[in-house]
Amino acid sequence: MAKPLTELGRRERQIMDILVRRKRATAAEVLADIPDQPSYSAVRSMLRLLEEKGYVRHEWDGPRYVFLPTADPENLQRAAVRHLVETFFDNSTESAVVALLGEQKSLTTEQLDRLAKLIAQAKKNGGRL
Repeated sequence: MAKPLTELGRRERQIMDILVRRKRATAAEVLADIPDQPSYSAVRSMLRLLEEKGYVRHEWDGPRYVFLPTADPENLQRAAVRHLVETFFDNSTESAVVALLGEQKSLTTEQLDRLAKLIAQAKKNGGRL
């Protein structure tokens, strides 16, 4: 099983972010999305390394490989949020939520109602959804 994504280097993390966002991508597509682009062969090497580490798998799509993340996207989201809260908000979920709400342009009544229901559910479950 792969180690947490937080243990990846900067470029490896950029590649994983692209694969998670796209759900699947060729090396050329990954390269096109990377800021401050490395060489194509460097991206291919990093994809092979990520595959060896267990973060990525590949499938054949005609004459090329298409790469996919191996972890469940929901687990990746939870791990990313956990890392964000621990790193930037001193492990305070409340501070992270306040910051996220402050960044929103505006939330609809429906979105606020869904958030209120999730908060009520968390209250019933001892702080967990």
